[in-house]
Amino acid sequence: MRPDCQEEKETVNECLLPFPLTYAIFTTCHARPRREEYTRDMTSAPKTVIVVEDEPDAAEMFAEMMRVSGYQVIKIFSSTPAIGIIAAEKPDVVILDVMMPDVSGLEVLRFMRREPELKNIPVILVSAKSMPSDIKTGMEAGASLYLPKPVGFLELREAVEKLIK
Repeated sequence: MRPDCQEEKETVNECLLPFPLTYAIFTTCHARPRREEYTRDMTSAPKTVIVVEDEPDAAEMFAEMMRVSGYQVIKIFSSTPAIGIIAAEKPDVVILDVMMPDVSGLEVLRFMRREPELKNIPVILVSAKSMPSDIKTGMEAGASLYLPKPVGFLELREAVEKLIK
């Protein structure tokens, strides 16, 4: 039992979580965030995160990490339609893979930074490319943050929260 759980028998229904049902389904007393982590203001609409990732398993993993953190998520599996969807949705944050089969994530990012309506949207680049030169290239292209894969849940959640605030 985690030290912050009041009782072993405590259930999700007893704690009145201010999260969507998809969060509550995956929550147990042992996995629940500490109370101060989920008392943020939920009166406004949930923030939107767009995940652009060509690997379905990685895309779903990033999306689920964001869903359980209380964000609305849109997954895009190709960089070609990504710009149009990002322009239409105006997300609060974009999680963008660098190595994509059609157009590089770096090219998507460079395009976003040239467009007045997209240039201020924070972008987290994620990539298996983790050499200092790769990170420098990503940051010079306009990334808000660069996270080498594999990316952990807390690392991604903290990065998104940092950029939204």
